[in-house]
Amino acid sequence: MAKHKIAWLPGDGVGNDVMEATRIVLDKIGLDAEYIHGDIGWEFWCSEGNPLPDRTIELLRNTDCCLFGAITSKPKEEAQRELAPELQNKSLTYYSPIVAIRQMFDLYTNMRPCKAYPGNPLNYRDGIDLIVFRENTEGLYSGVEFHPLPKSIMEALSIHPKMKKFSDVPLEDIALSCRIFTRKGCQRIVRSAFEYAKKTGRKTVTVVEKPNVVRETSGLMVREARKIAQEYPDIELWETNIDAMAMWLIKNPLDYGVLVTSNMFGDIISDLCGQLVGGLGFASSANIGDDYGLFEPTHGSAPKYAGQYKVNPMAMFITTKLMLEYLEETEAAQHLEAAIAAVIKEGKVKTYDMGGTSTTLEVGQEVARKLG
Repeated sequence: MAKHKIAWLPGDGVGNDVMEATRIVLDKIGLDAEYIHGDIGWEFWCSEGNPLPDRTIELLRNTDCCLFGAITSKPKEEAQRELAPELQNKSLTYYSPIVAIRQMFDLYTNMRPCKAYPGNPLNYRDGIDLIVFRENTEGLYSGVEFHPLPKSIMEALSIHPKMKKFSDVPLEDIALSCRIFTRKGCQRIVRSAFEYAKKTGRKTVTVVEKPNVVRETSGLMVREARKIAQEYPDIELWETNIDAMAMWLIKNPLDYGVLVTSNMFGDIISDLCGQLVGGLGFASSANIGDDYGLFEPTHGSAPKYAGQYKVNPMAMFITTKLMLEYLEETEAAQHLEAAIAAVIKEGKVKTYDMGGTSTTLEVGQEVARKLG
């Protein structure tokens, strides 16, 4: 019996390409694991009306963690049009299966490391080594939305004086998305960031919000961060607004080590951080809760490149390194990162985004050789 049971979810588009390359690397590592394929994504939305079938949820519940490729998501109207004819007009609504998994399994910590590996011609600046801790289950991605706005909701909101200017707007002309923070949610993500900083010897944690304008939700996050910071006297808490943070990361990226923020701000700022170290071809992530972990690169499914083995698999390899750390396969994780760094530094085998002509699988094979 294998030591680890890993849900293997390639998903859509180039997710299949980068996962195939990853299997080359994992087989070279010789991880004692059983990889169990699962169905997820656009194909199953179109054919079944459900991008996250119940059989896949059951698979996740019976594995130690999940390695995931990429997902295709489209606006509501477009998603409706692509349903199989027999599923049309059945009141089916597309939802993001990844967001659903995060919430279903309470994967509240989204870690997105951004490290500039020496020799990468796409690095904005050498020496960048920071990580974004993004709250993963609340905020604007909670999924509490309305359109048109129900009359009962409008009546409830009318107690707020700033709703007066909307009182004459037809309800069908109002769309509402709720930004929901809880004290527990804020505490969990901030504590995760401080614990990581403590474990890795980082000297600062920067909370990134907008409390001067989004006073109640961002305000709650900042207030909880200040309280928790008192438990870590050797780590300094910095506070900055999300818009200023975008500027400071361009100007002085070496000043920052650990950033912590809410769901949507974290989604945006981590893409900026990813670009600092080469783009989404190097942007990895881990979705971690108390009992489960899902690991995915942050890039999309890039349908136009699907099956061409053109895209950069490095983000997927770095994501795999995060999974190995989660599984406490520390030595394997260290060897994998060393092999990734060696291939990048040599600069001989590289995909088109780095100015090369190598395929996705060729990069996987070269990383595997370095592991040897």
